[in-house]
Amino acid sequence: MTNHYDVKPLCTGCGKRPEEISEYSQEATGSKLTPDQYVKSEEGTYNRETGHFLCTSCYIGAGMPSAPGGWVAP
Repeated sequence: MTNHYDVKPLCTGCGKRPEEISEYSQEATGSKLTPDQYVKSEEGTYNRETGHFLCTSCYIGAGMPSAPGGWVAP
């Protein structure tokens, strides 16, 4: 099993890393976290096992998926 802290987050919609997406860079700066740390702690679509998430634009483009326990990227 992969350690959640070793996984490098990736938006599976646009293929970008958190530091390449302005919303995460800005939020991370304001919270004194790295963009990766911000996504891991605050992004609701973040999958701790795979490191995948959807940024806001991609989440909207995917039809804003939901699930009973909360939707995470596959």
